[in-house]
Amino acid sequence: MNTTLSFISLPQGGEMVLIFIVILLLFGAKKLPQLARGVGKSMGEFKRAREEFEHEITRAEHEEVNKTEKPTEKKKIEDDEEA
Repeated sequence: MNTTLSFISLPQGGEMVLIFIVILLLFGAKKLPQLARGVGKSMGEFKRAREEFEHEITRAEHEEVNKTEKPTEKKKIEDDEEA
């Protein structure tokens, strides 16, 4: 499996320049800043969504831990009251 995908790699130096030239020819110099702005906004939204998702996961973990700790705390209080 690894040998079939070994020929695929990320573009490097000269390939990046070629890709940039093709994009410049396709979209033109006037549309390129708008395209870059749109990509930047999309990346920002993705980052915010990822952070919000991570926050929700950690909040849910803390709530789950608190739910499991509360019964043991109640049991300790009841044990102390009986003694």
